[in-house]
Amino acid sequence: MGRSILDMGGCQSNSSSDEEDVSALKVNHTSLFKVKNNSLHIVPSAEVKPYLKDHFLSRRITDIDLLTFSALPHGLDLKEWIATNTVSFFQHTTMFFSALSDYCSTIKCPVANSPGNILYEWTDEQGKKLKCSAPVYIDYAMSYIQEILADELVFPTKAGSSFPTGFISLIQKVFVMLFRMLAHLFSTHYQDAIAVDLHPQLNTLFTHFITFSHTFRLLEPSETAPIDEIIALLAH
Repeated sequence: MGRSILDMGGCQSNSSSDEEDVSALKVNHTSLFKVKNNSLHIVPSAEVKPYLKDHFLSRRITDIDLLTFSALPHGLDLKEWIATNTVSFFQHTTMFFSALSDYCSTIKCPVANSPGNILYEWTDEQGKKLKCSAPVYIDYAMSYIQEILADELVFPTKAGSSFPTGFISLIQKVFVMLFRMLAHLFSTHYQDAIAVDLHPQLNTLFTHFITFSHTFRLLEPSETAPIDEIIALLAH
């Protein structure tokens, strides 16, 4: 059965101290300070691109081999493995947006973007592209994914039921939406994740998500190309 790496808990693989975090941030750029939960947090300015700083990107919650963790277990149906992992990725991505919801508003995020200034537009049922803020785009995406996950014809739960013929194609659409949501987190809210000490979890989730999608070819290279630099650093 599928399970996100975040469910495993564990400790961070990088044991750098808060003092080292502060020191790294103060080199060659200006930092901002935020007080949250009576603690002082360093939040790098938007120009710094903290998601490209190895000092932050190397932080994980576990050292487990994600390629092995993503591989299909012996004797398990491929579609069942993909289905359970898809549900887990959706749940954890939703949790991140819930945790960072105060930072993602129509005012702060008037567009849904990713690193490289790629803008995402929502395509409605009539095929019309809609320019919308990140919160609206994310709400559309979450609603669409939730509808698919709740469809018994797509994600059967009854014994003896089978997955539909176009199951993998639908999963690929879900993975595109999840990827864009996570890409927006890295582009616009990575420094916010640092502020609330969630970047090790975000790094781990995204690395697991990319590893899984590569293993089963659920994302086109053209979709992930805008953030290949981040992916390369995460996989390093």
